[in-house]
Amino acid sequence: MAGGRTSFDPTAGEIKRVLAEQNPWHFDGKVPQELAKVRERPLAQGLWRRLLADEPRRFQIVLGPRRVGKTTVMYQTVRALLGQGVPANRLWWLRLDHPILLQSSMEDLVRHILRGTNASSSAPIFLFFDELTYGRDWDLWLKTFYDEHWPVKVAGTSSSVAALRERHVESGVGRWEEQYLAPYLFDEFLDLVDRAPKIEVGNTLAETLLRLAASPVHEAELVPLRVAFSLIGGFPELLLSKDVPLEGDGEDNQARLLRSQRVLRSDAVERAIYKDIPQAFGVNDPLLLERMLYMLAGQFTRLLSPSALSKNLGLSQPTFDRYLSYLERAFIVFALPNYSGNENVTQRRGRKLYFVDGAVRNAALQRGTAPLTSPEEMGLLIENMAASHLFALSQQSQVRVYHWREGSNEVDLLYDDPGGPLAFEIGTSSSHPRQGMRAFLRKHPRFADGAWYIAPGLPSRAPGNDETPWGTLPLELFLLAVGRQAAAYLEQRLM
Repeated sequence: MAGGRTSFDPTAGEIKRVLAEQNPWHFDGKVPQELAKVRERPLAQGLWRRLLADEPRRFQIVLGPRRVGKTTVMYQTVRALLGQGVPANRLWWLRLDHPILLQSSMEDLVRHILRGTNASSSAPIFLFFDELTYGRDWDLWLKTFYDEHWPVKVAGTSSSVAALRERHVESGVGRWEEQYLAPYLFDEFLDLVDRAPKIEVGNTLAETLLRLAASPVHEAELVPLRVAFSLIGGFPELLLSKDVPLEGDGEDNQARLLRSQRVLRSDAVERAIYKDIPQAFGVNDPLLLERMLYMLAGQFTRLLSPSALSKNLGLSQPTFDRYLSYLERAFIVFALPNYSGNENVTQRRGRKLYFVDGAVRNAALQRGTAPLTSPEEMGLLIENMAASHLFALSQQSQVRVYHWREGSNEVDLLYDDPGGPLAFEIGTSSSHPRQGMRAFLRKHPRFADGAWYIAPGLPSRAPGNDETPWGTLPLELFLLAVGRQAAAYLEQRLM
């Protein structure tokens, strides 16, 4: 009917009702505890400061896998801003995948809010866009809000890196910052259970490892916690669950593993493949994408063979590469290039595949209790855990991570920090082969002072001994050091 409403044209009253439901602090000045948990991740401890100071002026976008706590971090940020005296009516939450808000443009929603406030450049409103990328033309409207100096400060979340698609790059330059929220790292998990030893963090990971190798920290009591953590995955809902104790016997480990796989299969795998990626990238056959993920899960920690995988899937290699990029940008997997010391060569050589969290791999394969009984599989999960921690650190430090392979020689992980380059071989015991590291150091001597063997049960010893020039460190302390270093870089970024 001409001039009449359609089902896609919500009234101002409907929008007002939804916004009232999503902003309970407008009534009593408090964020309900079930929304803003007491425990805060490092990002929550700093994001409110960054928004409040806003120097340099930037909008904030929190990116990361599903179920890692992005929405909780934003609720905790609202709570912190209330605690700093920001009036409740200047803090506005909009969950943009809500059926009513989906039908409205971001311009209409923000104008609706501004009409009811006295916002100004000196007293702006804070807009919290949950599932930001569901908003129509969200990138163009953020650009408009920024360039036209609307009296707003913005934070948003997304479970996929739709924000990094080519058409969004220009909009974001100089206007917003992306804050990566990884699954819990081992040090955060130890904090959660009040078992984290104190360590001294240096300016670089190289410094922190050297300090840790010389410290009296003992890792033996951390081993069962590391095993439990590897089975559960770094997802707050699972780590905070009281259904299965974090320390227990073999039956408890089975229960942890099976519960983790059930939840992550539904939340982290299926929702990403059947909702996030199709919405962000227009994939018409998510079932094929799931088959591809299943095949990748069977080859994690190994060199990718795109031609063989694409043939098995019945895909062209360009389509395979595009689908792999979707899985990477949805924070399910990541691939490390082969190091050569020449950036042009690195991009053309074989990549090594890892999962952002090994528990998601178990869920994708529906492995059941197999990781508990297979030493080989547990070894792969250990390498994946080391790689995923370095990957999370790289998102904060902007230092590239590689692997290295030449002929039969290989080194698992390289952290190419100009201030202290590091090479890591990850093993399951002290008998891990050494020839790969020797060959690598002969070819790339700049890593000589930062070569390490990492495995459960190894002694703590710094590099530099003439007979064995590489250092050794138990896996648990390595994970602790990487996590603490990532937190330190994040704190610096948010200052």
